[in-house]
Amino acid sequence: MSDHRVVVVGGGFGGLQLVNGLKGAGVKIALVDRRNHHLFQPLLYQVATTILSTSEIAWPIRRLYADRPDVTVLLGEVTDVDSGAKTVSLRNGMTLGYDTLVLATGATHAYFGRDEWEPVAPGLKTLEDATTIRRRVLLAFEKAEMEADPAIRDALLTFTIVGAGPTGVELAGIIAELAHFTLPKEFRNIDTRKTRVVLVEAGPRVLPTFAEELSAYAQKALEKLGVEVLLGKPVTECSVDGVRIGETFTPSRTIVWAAGVTASPAARWLDIPADRAGRAIVEKDLSAPGLPDVFIIGDTASVMREDGKPVPGIAPAAKQQGGYVAKVIRARLSGKPRPAPFKYWHQGSLATIGQSAAIIDFGRIKLKGWIAWWIWGIAHIYFLIGTRSRFSVAWSWLWIYLSGQHSARLITQRETMREEG
Repeated sequence: MSDHRVVVVGGGFGGLQLVNGLKGAGVKIALVDRRNHHLFQPLLYQVATTILSTSEIAWPIRRLYADRPDVTVLLGEVTDVDSGAKTVSLRNGMTLGYDTLVLATGATHAYFGRDEWEPVAPGLKTLEDATTIRRRVLLAFEKAEMEADPAIRDALLTFTIVGAGPTGVELAGIIAELAHFTLPKEFRNIDTRKTRVVLVEAGPRVLPTFAEELSAYAQKALEKLGVEVLLGKPVTECSVDGVRIGETFTPSRTIVWAAGVTASPAARWLDIPADRAGRAIVEKDLSAPGLPDVFIIGDTASVMREDGKPVPGIAPAAKQQGGYVAKVIRARLSGKPRPAPFKYWHQGSLATIGQSAAIIDFGRIKLKGWIAWWIWGIAHIYFLIGTRSRFSVAWSWLWIYLSGQHSARLITQRETMREEG
C-alpha cells in the first residue's frame, strides 16, 4: 500500500461509491461522517410515514468496510479545511492530513432566510428528521382523540406539507392513506377520515421537474386520495398554531418542510465560488477551482450538463460522480491519461403517490399508475444494500398491500407536547 492519503468527507451515495471505486488502488482512505450509518434517503419518507423502520434503510458504515483494511472510518464533524496545509479539522480537535480530499457532505433544509421556522416545520434529510415527523404525525391523532375543543381538534387533524417536489408529494400521499384507510377503525372519539392533508406549492404545478402530463396525473392522484393541493401560493408564516398561505391562515399543528435545500459549507471552507443554493462550482473533472487535489461531489457540488441544465441532486447523480472521481484518482496515481470530463447519464425520474400509483419519466418513455409503482418498487429494492434489507422492505410493502396495516407505527421517543413547551 502506498502512502497516498485520501480523505473522504461524507458517507452518502457519492462518498461510498468513491470508496468502493478505490478498492485495490493501494491508497489509505479515511472516511469521515457525522453519523455512523449510511442512509438510503429515497425511502426516508417511508420511515416518517410509519411504513418502514430505521434499520431497513440504514447500515453501519463500519460494517460495510470491515473487510477493507485500507479504509479507516471516523465518526466526526468537519469544521474547516486548510487547502494550503492540506488538512481537515474536526470538531473534536482532531486534524487529518490528506493528499487527495473528496467532499461529499450533502445538503440540508433551506428556509429561505426564515430559519426560525425549523422547530415547527422540520425537513426530511436524516433518520432523526424522519422519526421526529413520525412522532408528530402519530401524536397528532393521539392528542385529537382526547381533545374536547373542536377547533383545536381540527387543527390537530390538519397536516401541512410545504413544497410539492417528490418528497412533499410522497409524504402527502402516504399521510392521506394512513388517515383515510389505515386508522379509522382504531379511534373512538374522532373520525380520522376527516383529516386534512394540505400540500402547498409556490410554483404552478406539483413535481415541476417532471413532464407536465405526469405532473397533472400526480395532482389528480393526490386529490383522489383526499389531499388538498394549493398551487401558486407561497407560505409566509409557520408557527405552532399553523401556517399562513398567502394571506390565509390555516390552523395546523403538524407542518413538514419539503420546499428546498441548501448545500453544506464546503464552498466556504475552500473560499471558492458557489451557486445560489450554496453548492460549490466545480471544474469539469469535479475538482475545486485552483485546487486539483480537492474534489466535490453530490449535493455539495454545482455541476452543469451539456444542455446547460444543472445535474439534479439525486442518488444516481452522486453515485456517478463518486465513481468518476475514483477513476480520476486512479489515473493520476498510475500515470495514465485522465478520463474525459464528467458526463451525467440521466436514468430517469421517479416518484410515488400513495401505495398504488407512481410516475416515471425516462424522457421519451413515460409511465404512470400501477405499473409504474411496481417498477419504482423493484428499482428501489435492487439498490438497497444487502439481501436482508431487500427482503425486509419487500415484506413490509407486501404486508401493507395485503393487510392495509403499517408496520412501524411506534412512538418510541419522548416528544414534548408543543402547546405545553
